[in-house]
Amino acid sequence: MKIKDIAGIALMLFSVITVGCKTANDPSTAGSGASVPRYGYEVVNTWPHDTQAYTQGLVFQNGQFIESTGQEGRSSLRRVERETGNILKRIPVPSPYFAEGIALLNGKIYQLTWEHQLGFIYDATTFDKIGEFKYHGEGWGLTTDGTSLIMTDGSHRIRFINPDNFQVVKTISVLDGGRPINNLNELEYVQNEIYANIWHSDEIARINPQTGSVVGWIDLRGLRPANEVSDPEAVLNGIAYDEGSNRLFVTGKLWSKLFEIRLKPQSSQPSQ
Repeated sequence: MKIKDIAGIALMLFSVITVGCKTANDPSTAGSGASVPRYGYEVVNTWPHDTQAYTQGLVFQNGQFIESTGQEGRSSLRRVERETGNILKRIPVPSPYFAEGIALLNGKIYQLTWEHQLGFIYDATTFDKIGEFKYHGEGWGLTTDGTSLIMTDGSHRIRFINPDNFQVVKTISVLDGGRPINNLNELEYVQNEIYANIWHSDEIARINPQTGSVVGWIDLRGLRPANEVSDPEAVLNGIAYDEGSNRLFVTGKLWSKLFEIRLKPQSSQPSQ
């Protein structure tokens, strides 16, 4: 997620060298083996995506996307037209803040920042900034179950936060067969599960929000546009869910495309 994280870059380079192979560093091999279901995908629709968007958060609302983009001096909150990828509204996030995940709850958009332990609150219609909130540690991913804000900090822990006073309600540890799954990144709440991008991985973890147990893995290898593979930071990051139509959307940082996908048993090969 962060260019400054030397350990993360080393892990990414190792995964490139061993592409196509299962290793101890692959989160999908973390302990539980065949007991945890695995899913492939098929692409249902493909739409353009801004290649300058360093995607940190993604939400679907009323047929459009709300997107948070990162990097200091380039961070923003934006409303994006689904079919064209056109930016309909854009609010810059000023330096020195590095914008991160977002959640839409009760007519408000909550946006994290990476290292400043400060979040911003916007009116979901106008994008007017209406408040701020504080938290401990780094801010990475954010979603909501309709009651709490659900937040990651790059570790294997997920915090549930009361949006009225921003106090931590509970914390869960994300484990697959007893092994912690670190680098939890962008989040989406999907049918009573938490979907989590794993930084510098082509997989999404499906997490039980009560226990923290990984209940499934989604393998999205092959989805990233081939001409963008050379950029080490053009990683999978961005999950949105249309609850009304049961549609799942994914994209990545600096990707030229945003995808609607349908999950399939792992025995099915990824298709585009």
